[in-house]
Amino acid sequence: MIIRDMLTVKSDAVCAIEPQATVAEAVQLMVAHDVGSLVVRQEGVMVGLLTERDVLRGISKLGGAFLTRPVSEMMVTEPIIGSPTDTVDYVRGVMTENRVSHLPVMEGDNLLGIISFHDVARACLDAAGFENQLLKRYIKHWPE
Repeated sequence: MIIRDMLTVKSDAVCAIEPQATVAEAVQLMVAHDVGSLVVRQEGVMVGLLTERDVLRGISKLGGAFLTRPVSEMMVTEPIIGSPTDTVDYVRGVMTENRVSHLPVMEGDNLLGIISFHDVARACLDAAGFENQLLKRYIKHWPE
């Protein structure tokens, strides 16, 4: 399976926030939409990515005062990105190796969506389940 296929199955839209918004606003948006990352957009263009991990790092470093700081201070400005033609296995390796939980999928300058590690795990489980069904069917009809 390739990432483009995963994005067509996903129904949730990309959640975005402006770089000058506060971290508290970002957290509220993440909770409201039940997401673990936000695309940071300025004038419609992705300028960064903010994840749960970034928020936790900021709170650890600055305490509660961190919540009043702008998102631009903690966002990742050059996130690792994926391509719609990448395979699930390739993306799983990239995400694991780089310890990232969310991967923007870009086609040129166009953001197609965000893939989470949960999305990758679900795709791998679905593929394993399908393969399991095929193997059981094959064994069931094994020639004598």
